[in-house]
Amino acid sequence: MRTIVTFLIVFGVLVIVHEFGHFFFAKRAGILVREFAIGMGPKIYAHMGKDGTTYTLRLLPIGGYVRMAGLEDEETELSPGMPMSLELDGQGNVQRINVSKKVQLPNSIPLELIAADLVDDLTIRGYENGDESQEVIYTVNHDATVIEENGTEVRIAPRDVQFQSATIGARMLTNFAGPMNNFILTIILFIALAFMQGGISVPNTNQIGTVQPGSPAAEAGIEDNSRILAINDKEISDWNDLTAEIQANPGKEVTMVVAEDGNERTISLTPETTENAGQKIGRIGVGPHMKTGIVDMVAGGFSQTWNLVKEIFKALGSLVTGFSLNKLGGPVMMYQMSSQAASQGIRTVIYLMAFLSVNLGIVNLLPIPAFDGGKILLNIIEALRGKPMDPEKEGLITMAGFVFIMVLMILVTWNDISRFFF
Repeated sequence: MRTIVTFLIVFGVLVIVHEFGHFFFAKRAGILVREFAIGMGPKIYAHMGKDGTTYTLRLLPIGGYVRMAGLEDEETELSPGMPMSLELDGQGNVQRINVSKKVQLPNSIPLELIAADLVDDLTIRGYENGDESQEVIYTVNHDATVIEENGTEVRIAPRDVQFQSATIGARMLTNFAGPMNNFILTIILFIALAFMQGGISVPNTNQIGTVQPGSPAAEAGIEDNSRILAINDKEISDWNDLTAEIQANPGKEVTMVVAEDGNERTISLTPETTENAGQKIGRIGVGPHMKTGIVDMVAGGFSQTWNLVKEIFKALGSLVTGFSLNKLGGPVMMYQMSSQAASQGIRTVIYLMAFLSVNLGIVNLLPIPAFDGGKILLNIIEALRGKPMDPEKEGLITMAGFVFIMVLMILVTWNDISRFFF
């Protein structure tokens, strides 16, 4: 249960923060956000806000989306001959259009649709109450809603609130805002971690921080803020060198050259054996050197984010030179990581959230159709050409990208299941 709760919290925060970026800047650009969804698949809960956005919670915790007016694949299909019911406002204009068999509107008018224009003319034509001898035409309110076949109620999308009606700059910013929010969240989480642990670690020095009482380092007489100059005759220049040598020698005696107050001495100690991800590693009970100033901790949030970004780009580079599904992870991997983090405490959970957030931001900026980066690339092409791409071509490109991502997600998920459960 703890793992499930941790997974849902981490997943929920990442998706909400990412999608809120798109949502916020779409609203600022005058674009109608018809739906703000957390999760994918069947709807569990839906509520239409006063801002015209329907907020939904969906069954599958594998993502989320904002459904913006005017994007072709997000429009409600109204076809001739479709039965529906209309609810009118006080002026006799259509306020709600119901095409769902799951919802009944009291005092509504049954209509067999002939044609509807919910973009420019805002009219709907049809036969009322089954009477095909007389065609009726209704004016549709600019802020009318449609109750779709699955029961979700969303606003209609007149031309002036559609995505393509916004400026190219506003659309580009709307597409970029999701990843941007992930980077901001990562920085905030690393700053919070720095305050929780009382400082920011300094990995590029051989100076250690605190020594845990009762640990092998404490029993060997190593003091706080000492410098570890060498281990087994190998020079130690930073924290990574130190941890690599210690972890490689579980239960084996090592010789260390330690500097304290300007004096050097040689000591011997035996790292205790611990397990990490099924592997035995050594541990001596020392922490990294810390900077404890407020400015240092805030700056550390930025530097840690940047260091993580560089590591992710190195990992992406390794995918190009040697692709392997084992280098990728999906929801199952995220669940496994949540399980490990939940057992190690709140700090580990926060670090995991920061790690996944910056990963989500970078991956979404890759120039792949259906990703935010692919959409931004199309925005740039439109700006250079001075006119938008043909909607059919753009739709085909986006669909190809979507199919690619879905196939890759299925392969990654199956690979994760095979790795962790078989």
